[in-house]
Amino acid sequence: MKLKNIMMIIAIVLVIALIGWLGFGYYQKVFVKVQNPIVTMEIEGYGTVKIELYPEMAPNTVANFIRLANRGFYNGLTFHRTIPDFMIQGGDKNGDGTGSPMLSNIQDNVQTDKAYTIEGEFIANGFKKNTLKHEEGVISMARGDYSAYGSSLVKEGYNSAGSQFFIMTGNNTQLNGLYAAFGKVTEGMDIVHKIENIEVVTRDSSASEGVDKPVNPPVIKSVTVETFGVDYGMPQTKEPFDIQQWFMNNFSSSLQ
Repeated sequence: MKLKNIMMIIAIVLVIALIGWLGFGYYQKVFVKVQNPIVTMEIEGYGTVKIELYPEMAPNTVANFIRLANRGFYNGLTFHRTIPDFMIQGGDKNGDGTGSPMLSNIQDNVQTDKAYTIEGEFIANGFKKNTLKHEEGVISMARGDYSAYGSSLVKEGYNSAGSQFFIMTGNNTQLNGLYAAFGKVTEGMDIVHKIENIEVVTRDSSASEGVDKPVNPPVIKSVTVETFGVDYGMPQTKEPFDIQQWFMNNFSSSLQ
């Protein structure tokens, strides 16, 4: 009889503990606001830029940026493209807009290392949650655009972002719903504006190279992200589209 009473007491305690745990979880979800991730970007010779990320708008994009940043990928890279009243662009390992991140940049023990991209989290790509507009201070992902080669390649461009990002220095409604905006500058917008107006090689759009490229590209000394204890996980990745191989497959016979 005693054993039966003890077991009943233990069962009651466990039920109470379970109810308490579930209740606390519900309380946190409903009443406790989770702090959004905060980026600290140190730019050599310019200062510090702080950016708040919005995982509710673009969760995989945010996870990818956090992973790259906190593993040191952006440290030492540059802002390789600047356009006044539009944006400044950086995050390319090649420093010219042609680079892509590798799987080893976001995970350990990669068996076969290769470049990757992420799916575009914006309305035109079927991702309806991202309603963030491309206004001054908003950070968004750069991507390729292959639509000039045919409508069948539109999606390939939509899903071609990797590590390159741009920070808006003005408002541009034409980008809304077509690029994955995922955060906004909270401190240091004056620094961003200084960078947008630095001297460039040329702004002649007919030039073969150097368009909008700074004479002295600003160096990103470091990028770190404070997640306030939240694990945003490993980003989902995709195989990058090889435009050169596509040309070979579709036009090689006509060139012979």
